[in-house]
Amino acid sequence: MSILTVIRHGQASFLAENYDKLSPLGERQSLLLGQYWLAQGASFDQVYYGPRERQIRTGEIIGSGFQKAGLSWPTPVVVPDLDEYPAEAVLGKFSPILIERHPHLKELSGAFYQTEDLLTKQRAIDKLLKDVTRRWMDGEVSDPDIPTWQDFCTRVESAMAAIMEQAPKASRVAVFTSGGPTAATARMALGLTHQATLDLTWSPRNASFSEFLFSGKRMTMSAFNHTPHLPQPDLLTYR
Repeated sequence: MSILTVIRHGQASFLAENYDKLSPLGERQSLLLGQYWLAQGASFDQVYYGPRERQIRTGEIIGSGFQKAGLSWPTPVVVPDLDEYPAEAVLGKFSPILIERHPHLKELSGAFYQTEDLLTKQRAIDKLLKDVTRRWMDGEVSDPDIPTWQDFCTRVESAMAAIMEQAPKASRVAVFTSGGPTAATARMALGLTHQATLDLTWSPRNASFSEFLFSGKRMTMSAFNHTPHLPQPDLLTYR
């Protein structure tokens, strides 16, 4: 069987002018993953990147390590459909509407804007995003310009199915993407509900990898959210 390895990008730059850029810790996480794979003798026959800077940069760091070691790194293919679900658009469009309906969301929004503490801000925006995203998934709010959660899952599943169909037999394929597409891929393998898939998006750590075995249309998950290359607690991040 072939192996599909799905990698979540390293930590992005929370609250920075360019969130999409890897943070210094995100760069280190990516470097450590590459070093781990080199020590394990890993190799890949095909490599795919999502379109975001943080996804591409994670792959570039690892690919550079392989090349410096004199090993092959396939020419990456950027696949737009491996992008994350439109979290920024969902939060920006729907949070003002939902904040007026649900007092606890107004409290979370206030907590985000009223503190200078980075960790408090992060916790508040995470809780707000989870709640707003769930209500968007359930159809409480919608907008014709924003795809639905179901549309997102279908997009990722179609992209992953095409990647697996194109893969040579008994090959290893690496896909650098985000937490949402990682969960959507798990949905393909496990038959998860949309709610369970959304819940799973919050689990993948930065620079973690998940592995799926596949042959033709058969697919099973063999590892999820794996981080043996990040042994220290301060290296483990979710956002």
